[in-house]
Amino acid sequence: MSDLDLARDALAAIPGLKGAGLPERLGGLTNLVFRAGDYCLRIPGKGTEEFIDRANEAVAAREAAKAGVSPEVIHVDPATGVMVTRFVHGAVTMSPQNFRTREGAPGRAGAAFRKLHGSGAVFPFRFELFAMIDDYLGILGTKDVALPEGYHDVVREAGAVRAALAARPLPLAPCHCDPLCENFLDTGEAMWIVDWEYSGMNDPMWDLGDLSVEGGFDEDQDEEMLRAYFGAAPTARDRGRMVIYKAMCDLLWTLWGLIQLANGNPADDFRAYADGRFSRCKALMSSPAFARHLAAVAG
Repeated sequence: MSDLDLARDALAAIPGLKGAGLPERLGGLTNLVFRAGDYCLRIPGKGTEEFIDRANEAVAAREAAKAGVSPEVIHVDPATGVMVTRFVHGAVTMSPQNFRTREGAPGRAGAAFRKLHGSGAVFPFRFELFAMIDDYLGILGTKDVALPEGYHDVVREAGAVRAALAARPLPLAPCHCDPLCENFLDTGEAMWIVDWEYSGMNDPMWDLGDLSVEGGFDEDQDEEMLRAYFGAAPTARDRGRMVIYKAMCDLLWTLWGLIQLANGNPADDFRAYADGRFSRCKALMSSPAFARHLAAVAG
């Protein structure tokens, strides 16, 4: 059965959406995503049930919509992960290039994060970095995929990061936790955020650090995002916390990429993806600037 046939069957099974229109494939790295008229359909990809809790995702997507940062949820089946949301007309799907060329885009993303994190929403899942690393390593222990050389050594080195973050913890906030550029839709006036698979209560600086990495932000883009988020110039501690999470998100998503490789996901070269993220993590952690940021966070 083709992807379009899957989409047509999924829409036909949802009350009120049978006549939504012919589905048009939009993309998706691990999932199948389609537009059908005024709706957006998401069908989960193969193997995602190993590491995604669909019931948690459904709650987070609805709460994010209430907070005004994500499209309205029309239908969700926590058992299968099939989800339908309102299509955002006039929005551009973001990319690293679009974040560089669309004036004010980093600031609009920062403002959206501020709105989300301050919404008071409570997501069911607790996104805990080091526990997730352990979980992903457990999944990979059942698969025939090699870790990048030295991975466990870097995890041990990250013990200093864990201690610094724990020394001055921030209140947990409802976070997206997987801010790929493509999970942002920009109308030029506001930034919408989609795809809540990894969302949970988390240190809010994770979202900003992860987006900076995904978008390849330079210092000016980081500053624009941080100023929009805080409404003022960030402190050294706030900036340092964001930079620390740049390295930590690469450490975690390295393992995610290897799981995609083991599951035979054809959407990308996940061996190169994982190795590239791990190399970037090591380079940042070994830089003199990283040590200064770590000291600012711990001090």
